[in-house]
Amino acid sequence: MTVLYWILGILAVPTLIFVLWLAWVFLKEFFSPSPDDGTKAAEAAEKLGLLPAERQNTDRAAPMPAEWDAVLTSVRGGDWRPAADLLAAIGRDWDRRSQVAYLLGEVAAEEDAWLLAWEAERRDDPDAAVVRARSTVILAWELRGGKQAQYTTQEQFQGFHRMLASAREEVARAAELNPDDPTPFITEIWVALGLGYPNAEMDKLWAEITARAPHHYEAHYSALQYWCAKWRGSERLAFEFAERAAADAPLGSLLTALPLIAHYEHDESEDTEADNTPEMRARVEAALADAAAADPSHPRLPELRHLLAFYLHLQDRNEAALEQFKLVDGHVNALPWRYRNDMAGYYCRVRNTVAHEVAQAAAAQA
Repeated sequence: MTVLYWILGILAVPTLIFVLWLAWVFLKEFFSPSPDDGTKAAEAAEKLGLLPAERQNTDRAAPMPAEWDAVLTSVRGGDWRPAADLLAAIGRDWDRRSQVAYLLGEVAAEEDAWLLAWEAERRDDPDAAVVRARSTVILAWELRGGKQAQYTTQEQFQGFHRMLASAREEVARAAELNPDDPTPFITEIWVALGLGYPNAEMDKLWAEITARAPHHYEAHYSALQYWCAKWRGSERLAFEFAERAAADAPLGSLLTALPLIAHYEHDESEDTEADNTPEMRARVEAALADAAAADPSHPRLPELRHLLAFYLHLQDRNEAALEQFKLVDGHVNALPWRYRNDMAGYYCRVRNTVAHEVAQAAAAQA
């Protein structure tokens, strides 16, 4: 009998091993995670031809016009004449003039030999003067750095304030050389931020701008920053400024972005309830109409589209959000992504979630 038990035990071992193996396979399948939502979302975005984080441009909100890119290449090579020709051709298109002057100012803040040559040959050229004003303000803010005040050294603040004082002189000269141009005054808003102009002085500066360009996008964006609580205003003043500007602006001016920006700048909630109020939904609707009416080549239109993509998603309107994402994908230096250290990563996480949710909804309806 003992031998029989021994034989049966030997025969049972393979069966036991097989049963244990089946149990191990079952437990592994049951407890091992399936591909996580992040992976599935990334796959959904990839199927649509949307770019991964490492292929997103974090310097711009949109592709630069080829002509502008060529001009920037020329000035980096030391030739200022294409820049002069471009600003002359832009003329009184103030939105484009201010943006090109800013782009040239960025280059001059790094290396200004080409701008010095321009100034030497055309001493009182208002175009060279406005680029100089912009570059001086840009350089001032670079000296300060992007950290909060408590993490900024006294030496940084001293250099910052000295450079802004010089910028006021450059702004005044550019304004004198071209009295119709709002760009010098728009540039001065960032001086007002840095030097802490009182509200009354900002009001005077704003009157100079709106007398020349009442619906200028960059001017309004910059002024809204001044009126935000983090700078020289408050949440109430920021919203009053934003709502008034949006209400008074014609369709296509893109100024419906302002209430969305004011909301983003002051929203400290951790859920989406504040983004789904009737007021916020109306703001998004107004911005959609504004974007549809805008000149497709408006240099700031992509910035509004980035905001729309974000808020449409927060309002569970993912198909509409995805349409906006498709129009801006590849360039992510815009709100709301701009304020994150991982700009491209944050953008892609939100965008991928939208793509995944749209794909799931389509599959459910199939």
